[in-house]
Amino acid sequence: MAAVGKLRSGYANQGLLALLVALITLTIFTALFLLRFLDDNRLTNWQWAFDQSDIRLLVLALAAGLVLAYAASGVSVPARAQGALLFAAAFAAAVLFWGIPEVIVDAARYFMQAKYLELYGAGFFLREWGREIAVWTDLPLMPFLHGLVFGVFGESRVAVQAFTSLLFAGTVVLTWLIGRTLWDGIVGGCAAALLLAMPYLLTQPALMLVDVPTMFFMTLAVFTTLKAVREGGAGFLSAAAVAITLALLSKYSTWLMLTVVPVIVLTHLDRGWRTALRRAAIIALATFLLAGTFVLMKFDVVAAQLQLLRTYQLPGLARWEESHVSTFLFQIHPFVTAAALCALAVAFVRRDRKFAIVAWMLLLLVVLGVKRARYILIALPMLALMAGYAMREVADRRIRRFIVSCAVVSTLVTSVFGYLPLLKRMSAVNLLAAGEHLNGMDVEAVEVYTLPQPRSVINPAIAVPILDLFTDKRIIYRGNMVAPPAPESIATSPLRFTWEYDTPGYFRPRTDRPRATAVAVITAYGNQSLPDLIGAKKASDLRLSREFVLSDEFFRFKTLVRVYHTP
Repeated sequence: MAAVGKLRSGYANQGLLALLVALITLTIFTALFLLRFLDDNRLTNWQWAFDQSDIRLLVLALAAGLVLAYAASGVSVPARAQGALLFAAAFAAAVLFWGIPEVIVDAARYFMQAKYLELYGAGFFLREWGREIAVWTDLPLMPFLHGLVFGVFGESRVAVQAFTSLLFAGTVVLTWLIGRTLWDGIVGGCAAALLLAMPYLLTQPALMLVDVPTMFFMTLAVFTTLKAVREGGAGFLSAAAVAITLALLSKYSTWLMLTVVPVIVLTHLDRGWRTALRRAAIIALATFLLAGTFVLMKFDVVAAQLQLLRTYQLPGLARWEESHVSTFLFQIHPFVTAAALCALAVAFVRRDRKFAIVAWMLLLLVVLGVKRARYILIALPMLALMAGYAMREVADRRIRRFIVSCAVVSTLVTSVFGYLPLLKRMSAVNLLAAGEHLNGMDVEAVEVYTLPQPRSVINPAIAVPILDLFTDKRIIYRGNMVAPPAPESIATSPLRFTWEYDTPGYFRPRTDRPRATAVAVITAYGNQSLPDLIGAKKASDLRLSREFVLSDEFFRFKTLVRVYHTP
């Protein structure tokens, strides 16, 4: 009887703890909602996302989710199935956002580069990258991979979204593997799940950007290096060199973040310092040969990009920022942030040198003063691992799973009821809708005109590649109706790149005449007059087919679209 009473008491305490966690989750969500004026994120701002939301309905949705989370927390997943479950959950979460438009104009750069490979082949891409293919501060790996996706599946945005979502899901699994390798399955499982407790991150796999793929290759480099240093073997040593090279060719920010590799080596010297250093030397030599070959081939381009990064990008970090309050409380669930901070104390008390591996990238970002959420994204798997490390201190398995589930459910409510509707009501959705409309028209090509944007410093021509991404019709770009601004006026603008690229050759008029054409005019407001370039006679023959005029109050750059056809 005493044993039964003790068991009942344990269940009662567990229930009370779960109720406390649920109440804290609801309180945090309500507090963030009421304090949303503190969020200064430039994309998924809580002030914008919940400006017309009823907090009562949101709390009810969250409460229902917490009930389901508590029920699910009682289920133990076999270790052999954890990886597959995490992968499927991450991919499903990413799919939720496939219907959003391309809300960040940087996507135009990556699409234009990828289209060169699709049209002219890999040899042309590698030869002309940095020459005819304008590259700004971009590295070639992701446009190359996107171009291969286009080549295999056609110029399909869904194919790119599926590819990026697979990489996101792969990052979640790699995070699980890193935690399991360094510590145990508890750390790995909690960390992987907590990557889904970052609402800003969930919006990114749907976009044609390089941030999520870079995060994947960076996490892959950490995992393969860990395995190579700990276990050796030709397979792991080769994989580490290849993964590091892929990370180096993804984005320049990885060049600094990869200083985590020496940290991995140093924290494993106690396993035999001669062996660890020998393995590290093999990885370094192989990486030097692989990445060095690319640098030598494109030395002039890389040197110019590094100069631009030094004189423009690095000083810009102080201007292009969002507060840590925004990033670590609104865009990342506070449970993750609090657990990561607790992990610092736990690791210090335990003198756990391996913790330096997962803390290193975050430390670099803090020291450098990097505050933009997009720039921090590369290190989010390490933040999740820090949080997972602290979650291991929660002795009750069900309460531990419930805490993690509460963070994930709260993030899903934020994403589904806040971020998703917000992104779908931005004016960028007009390009998506116009592209779908053009696909249904019986024409071979569409002539595109861009009109001035009186309230924005962005070159409106940058919207043309994004429209092309959404339509399978041939684009004929007839020119920009806008005079470029004075160079000094945009010298420090994060959107300067929009003025420093040439229209790709595949958008220019060719000698062959398409069977039928439509005309699309991208405007800043609804009643902008047609450009003189269309010509009076041609304009008189045009009939308005459809207008896409959804406007928003969030951004100065608007992409309203009018589509015309000839009767």
